[in-house]
Amino acid sequence: VQLVESGGGMVQPGGSLKLSCVASGYTINHYDMCWVRRAPGKGPEWVSCMTTGGSVKLYADSVKGRFAISRDNAENTLLLQMDSLKAENTALYYCAGVNTSLPFAAFVETGYDEGGYDYWGQGAQVTVSS
Repeated sequence: VQLVESGGGMVQPGGSLKLSCVASGYTINHYDMCWVRRAPGKGPEWVSCMTTGGSVKLYADSVKGRFAISRDNAENTLLLQMDSLKAENTALYYCAGVNTSLPFAAFVETGYDEGGYDYWGQGAQVTVSS
């Protein structure tokens, strides 16, 4: 299994970026998938999740209304559209697949604990700076 993120970069405040996470050896629309970020000097922070089939999309309060998670099933790719970016969004962004033995509701109850993921990508750096 391999998850590979791309689309990161440097952007000015108020700008936009779109992250992609291409999966191999793993069909992402069969799994609950999330984006997690790690800012410099901080622990991992959950950003957004999308359940199998896409019926449920959840966002951290700090990104709600500005970020949008989606899937391109034909390309086996998880996406994260990020608009109105702020300096505090600067971080390494990871896509991650939720543990298949963990019901999504139970995973949410854990507070999206990082131990609840089966697979992680290598991360894409997003830097928001003027």
